[in-house]
Amino acid sequence: MMSSNSANNLLDEALGFNDDGGGGGGGLLLLIEDRVETSGAFILHHLIKRRLSSPNRPNDVVVFLSFAHPFSHYDRILRKMGCNLGVQKENKRFVYYDMLNLNYPVTDGEKGAEDLLLSVYGKIQKTVELCSSREGYKNSTIMIDDISLMEVALCGSSNLVLDFLHYCYSLATQFDCLVIILNHEDVYSTMDVPSPLLQMEYLANIVIKAEPLATGLATDVHGQLTVLNKGICQGSGCSKGKIRNFHFRVKENCVEYFYPGSRT
Repeated sequence: MMSSNSANNLLDEALGFNDDGGGGGGGLLLLIEDRVETSGAFILHHLIKRRLSSPNRPNDVVVFLSFAHPFSHYDRILRKMGCNLGVQKENKRFVYYDMLNLNYPVTDGEKGAEDLLLSVYGKIQKTVELCSSREGYKNSTIMIDDISLMEVALCGSSNLVLDFLHYCYSLATQFDCLVIILNHEDVYSTMDVPSPLLQMEYLANIVIKAEPLATGLATDVHGQLTVLNKGICQGSGCSKGKIRNFHFRVKENCVEYFYPGSRT
């Protein structure tokens, strides 16, 4: 059993991340899929802390687009995990974009949403370009919470969402970034046509699925993670092309990861 506070846990091993907070650079897209009954938000929180807390990566930046919660929500959770987002924000290492109340003329419809999204992308591009010029720069991370709410905010246009992901992906490739997105799989469960989810899964180098236990509810196990790593391979612990499955339990200030049957 390993907690998310340990130097090396099952999730990081499955992702192919190393102990200095690295791994996951080089134009990679990481997709987190969850369900209403099994939230995968804790994975976002873990990755935020990981990217900001490494002493070996002092100039790396997290660009965070939130369609789900205000800044105070993430700050409160990360403080419990030992990471002060307020300080990181002041130091311009955590760049937060509040997307909860997108403001564009309703009469402009999808065109207005597209113009606003291009404006946001321009700001992200400028931030990443500035960070990449700093001495000791390794990677920036672009995070989106979450894609399903982003689609709602953009007049229900999945095309705009996918266009934006392609923009971010090209930016990540150019500046050696990692793009991390959270999406609710339930949203597309009743669709008869190929869903945006399938296209995102195709683009993603790593897919993490947070699901309830197949056997039902358990008091000491909150769900299971399935990690498909298509795009990272580092050192002897190569994770490329592997599928990992393990259970998790979310605690007050950390998450425990363990293989089925390993707890007594």
